[in-house]
Amino acid sequence: MRCPFCTYTDTQVKDSRPAEDNLAIRRRRFCPECGSRFTTFERIHLADLIVLKKNGDRVPFERDKLTLSIVTAMSKRPIEQDRVEKFISSIIRRLELLGEQEIPSTKIGEMVLESLLDLDKVAYVRFASVYKDFKEPDDFKQFIANLMEDTE
Repeated sequence: MRCPFCTYTDTQVKDSRPAEDNLAIRRRRFCPECGSRFTTFERIHLADLIVLKKNGDRVPFERDKLTLSIVTAMSKRPIEQDRVEKFISSIIRRLELLGEQEIPSTKIGEMVLESLLDLDKVAYVRFASVYKDFKEPDDFKQFIANLMEDTE
């Protein structure tokens, strides 16, 4: 593993442990060249997924892009980082288990929304506002009114 700080190629593993419900391995690494420490994760990768965008484009699935959108929606919410990682991993696992190589972006968005509804309603509304492209404050108002009706 190459050091991300000095690019030295022979880093050492100092500690390994299971992460994300034993679906990943967290490795703590040390660079003998510059003395830096960093963490890497090894995850099971079942398939190379392709995202079918609304405009017809096909792009490779990017875990980091999904992570950024979910982390943004969960910003300043009382959700532990470990739980966020497990949440993201569970979404990706569900996508891989669909058995389809090409997945519409709408399906990914709906899957995230469905899961966020159970986890945190504020994060759910935040994600929905971007996913459903809210334009006006009334869009929020209507969406929240529907949410309140559905949960009563």
